[in-house]
Amino acid sequence: MEVIPIENLSINYKTLEDFKKFKEYGDYELQMLEDLQGSIVENDCESPFYGIYYGDKLIARMSLYHTPRKFDHIFKGERDYLDLSKLEVLPHYRHKGYGETLIQFAKSFNLPIITRPIVNSEGFWKKMGFIPFKPPYELPEKLLVWYPDQLSSNKIN
Repeated sequence: MEVIPIENLSINYKTLEDFKKFKEYGDYELQMLEDLQGSIVENDCESPFYGIYYGDKLIARMSLYHTPRKFDHIFKGERDYLDLSKLEVLPHYRHKGYGETLIQFAKSFNLPIITRPIVNSEGFWKKMGFIPFKPPYELPEKLLVWYPDQLSSNKIN
């Protein structure tokens, strides 16, 4: 299989323009324009946005936030984890492995990953190894979690 490079997307006006293309095709719940606009300062801050380019066109992207243990409210303060959201692939590029590539990238950090399935995507997430997760308190949205192998016997659920 071809190696698909994943880029940490800069927080700048070029990325904002790339995100506007997703707004034309994408689902409202997955839009990231406001997230990015609120973060634009300079091109030198840490970006939680990752994407895949095909040529010079951004075709897949996600938001991936690292939550350190001291700020953990999902696992009762017991571990670092990643919060993966707004994974989206442009329609013409779907079913070609780009979404799975982004998820494999997130898994490479070897931390639990929390996500919120939206837009009828729960089957996709389950195929990627995510399972239902019940946090210690009530949340308005459904959560799914993926655990690295070394944590599989130490799940908090």
